[in-house]
Amino acid sequence: MLKFVKNHMESITGIEIYPIISLLIFFIFFVVLFYWVITAKKDYITTVSNLPLDNENDTLL
Repeated sequence: MLKFVKNHMESITGIEIYPIISLLIFFIFFVVLFYWVITAKKDYITTVSNLPLDNENDTLL
């Protein structure tokens, strides 16, 4: 099965760029996420972390 897929993929021209693109998207996403976590303000992190425990805005339908 893998031999069939490998032979089929080798016949497609220009397919070698897709793994590089997916690796770049993956890497850039996590670099941006890491930057956002490092630069996030302490007040924002505290507010967001307390949201599940905040009972003031709970409404029953």
